[in-house]
Amino acid sequence: MRPAVPLAMAALLTAGCGDPGEPARPSPSPTSASPPTSTPVPAGLAWRQLTPAPTERTEVTAAAVGSDVYLVGGYQRDGATVPTVEVYDTRRDRWRTGPGLPLAVNHAMAATIGGAVHVFGGYTADGKPSPSAFRLDRGRWRRLADLPAGRAAGTAMVVGDNVYLAGGIGPDGLARTMLVFDAAANRWSVAPGPPTPREHLGGAAVDGKVYTIGGRVSGRGDLDAVEVFDPATAGWTALAPLPVRRGGLGATATTNGFVAAVGGEPSSERRTTFAEADAFDVRTGAWRSLPPMPSPRHGLGVAAIGTVVYTLAGGPRPGLHVSATVEAIDLASLSP
Repeated sequence: MRPAVPLAMAALLTAGCGDPGEPARPSPSPTSASPPTSTPVPAGLAWRQLTPAPTERTEVTAAAVGSDVYLVGGYQRDGATVPTVEVYDTRRDRWRTGPGLPLAVNHAMAATIGGAVHVFGGYTADGKPSPSAFRLDRGRWRRLADLPAGRAAGTAMVVGDNVYLAGGIGPDGLARTMLVFDAAANRWSVAPGPPTPREHLGGAAVDGKVYTIGGRVSGRGDLDAVEVFDPATAGWTALAPLPVRRGGLGATATTNGFVAAVGGEPSSERRTTFAEADAFDVRTGAWRSLPPMPSPRHGLGVAAIGTVVYTLAGGPRPGLHVSATVEAIDLASLSP
């Protein structure tokens, strides 16, 4: 029997999935002088409904390998944290069961390096951020070097052989440094974190740079911060803000130069999740509106294969709610 979420954590989830103890801080200063703008939705751009996942979950993570998307961990309906791994074959619109993680986690971070899925951190069933890291090798999970400190509710992005874990929650609360994993050396280092520390954010890497999107901070609400890190200079730059402030969203990069940011959960009294979907054009530095998700969700898995963005599972309402919904949208028409 898998352990259930502690009562304190279950109560937190019912109210909204925030971090377990970050103190309130003053409101952040704007990340950009430019107002949030986005261009209209191109004609013919639409979401497709796909075969649902075998199990309903939320606060999952996802990564794509070839034509497959791996959906990892999360909460199930009764609040238990699970090690479940399910694999969606995008070519056949079919699911299969993958090897379960050695450790049950929610709010973990996943990335693909060298054709292999890697999973980092996440909250364990006792609500503590885990320092564990795993790689899926030939159908089995291999344990990697531990993170310098536990990390959950952040985002993982890949540039070359390095994984950048930005944002999230550590053992002492809101994380203010970025963890960098050298996959070839199986070694960790620390880099400057985003100028706007936050958790429950989205992130993606494009053209050798890592982008952090939205997020929230306990006591300060949802954020529209969009910041990019250039490993070549070890510097951060603020970009045009997310059109709608939100945390609990997912993000991914497409091969035609867009960072898609979808879904989210409000930190206010709003009782519905976000259906908003937007695409950031890294060439122009501007946001483009996408059609709203047919099934609004937060804590969802998001991954891209080519120009197609897949959204998997997640909570259809704020707090601890689950779904098996899978939807996709092809951003090929956004290409110049």
